Amino acid sequence: MTETEYPFTNLCFACGAQNPIGLKLKPVHHEGKVTADFTPDKYHQGWNNTIHGGILYTLLDEITAYALLCSGIAQCVTAKSSVRFKHMASVGETIHITGWVTKLTKRLAETSGVLKLEDGSTVAEIESLFYIVSPSNRAIIWDMDGVIADTALFHFQAWEEILARRKISLSWDLFISMFGMRNDTFIRKLLGKKLAEKEIPAIVQEKESLFKEKARHHVKPFPGVINLLEAVKKGNFKQALASSAPRENIDFILQELQIADLFHCTVSGHEVSKGKPDPQIFLLAAEKLGVAPSDCEVIEDSPYGIRAARAAGMSCLAVSNTHNTKDLKQADRIVASLEKMDLIALFYNMMP
Repeated sequence: MTETEYPFTNLCFACGAQNPIGLKLKPVHHEGKVTADFTPDKYHQGWNNTIHGGILYTLLDEITAYALLCSGIAQCVTAKSSVRFKHMASVGETIHITGWVTKLTKRLAETSGVLKLEDGSTVAEIESLFYIVSPSNRAIIWDMDGVIADTALFHFQAWEEILARRKISLSWDLFISMFGMRNDTFIRKLLGKKLAEKEIPAIVQEKESLFKEKARHHVKPFPGVINLLEAVKKGNFKQALASSAPRENIDFILQELQIADLFHCTVSGHEVSKGKPDPQIFLLAAEKLGVAPSDCEVIEDSPYGIRAARAAGMSCLAVSNTHNTKDLKQADRIVASLEKMDLIALFYNMMP
């Protein structure tokens, strides 16, 4: 069976949002560790006002399992655990839960976890061994402009100047409505029959040269992007960059942001015969990654990219960096920023 045939259930006792008697944990991944907070109530006690040991173990087992999920493991089962209880926890007292992976092989994984109170007291510690049932096939495909790099203004300024030389005005709203298209498609939509086909390559080259001139040493990533890129790479998940931009632009942005080594592969608009919203570019990225389209999640900022992802049979997370949320409604999920997005929110749709 594939990974997608094992959906996470909202009725999970530990983390299920719809389980009326569950613990409703909201784990968060950060810098290789998974954390969560839990405040037990009277229904979680064993002896009078003291939290049941089984509940404490469940907290530890769940958090260490999530640590494995964030290390590229699709399915695992607990083989054995060694728990040391060191301090009582009381009703109404918030417990801080932390779990991490200490050793990982193809078949086995070792994890550690700890429960602490607000005052720093250690309630319990755990060391567990998990059998790995299957690694994850999940992959992320990133758009570049408007998702990773905040470049829209530089592109607009370059197009504005290029078109002004030809006595054509370009408004910001019109530019944004077509942002995400390949250059040749952009030009054809804007100029139509006014331009001979043979003139397009020269205009594209002129525009891209001007874009790089304006953007050099000024390109910045959007908030949260670098942290998420690094977390995906460290978590043993595959990721690709698939941009409508020319190869020269992709290399330029990767160099400016120093992130080339975070991708398994990159795909440019020149490698496909049709640009977004055609799905070719995302399908080629999946092929290069060696994964099925159904295992891919695309991160996009434009309606054209969203339509391409959906046509490719991929799920899509949209970021409203350049377009209003109403223009992104075809995406599976929409967020205002990737700043709070971690691996758990990204892959398992569980926002903190």
